[in-house]
Amino acid sequence: MAKKSQIEKMKRKQKTIAKYAARRAALKAAGDYAALAELPRDASPTRHKSRCAVTGRSKAFLRYFGISRLQFREMAHKGQLPGVKKASW
Repeated sequence: MAKKSQIEKMKRKQKTIAKYAARRAALKAAGDYAALAELPRDASPTRHKSRCAVTGRSKAFLRYFGISRLQFREMAHKGQLPGVKKASW
């Protein structure tokens, strides 16, 4: 499991991205890259790293479900994900 500090850092970055989204869009449309560089680094959406909602794991993240592959497998076997069932052919 990821450290709680990493999970909190991710939440803080998401708030910063949302806070500066409109300002970044306006500066980009105007072509003012000097002012864009003055904004905080964490205001850029490319600095966001997706993490599992349950464990905070950043690798093997399934975007559709918002969890890692390990949690997906566990939850699917327990029947906690509606519409997901084991494939057999």
